[in-house]
Amino acid sequence: MSTFEALADPTRRNILALLRLGERPAGDMVDALALPQPSVSKHLRVLREAGLVHVRIDGPRRLYSLDPKPLAELDAWLSPYRVFWANKLDALGDHLNRSD
Repeated sequence: MSTFEALADPTRRNILALLRLGERPAGDMVDALALPQPSVSKHLRVLREAGLVHVRIDGPRRLYSLDPKPLAELDAWLSPYRVFWANKLDALGDHLNRSD
């Protein structure tokens, strides 16, 4: 699964937002997201397969953390589009300022 496909789901984006704060066990994410454990596990598997999260086994717990590399690659891919939108938004701002 590609990074884009993995990020298309809002639950997976919510999981990444939680992991942005640091390493967490799956149980914490179940509680934070108010979802059943099998559902969270399914989303974590997709994120692992897409390379967006790492899992570390610590005794009986599985601890998940964010892998920034695919996000950095996505950020680099988006960079030219930011320039495109920045220019459009600057032009809109100029137009609105002239309209006053």
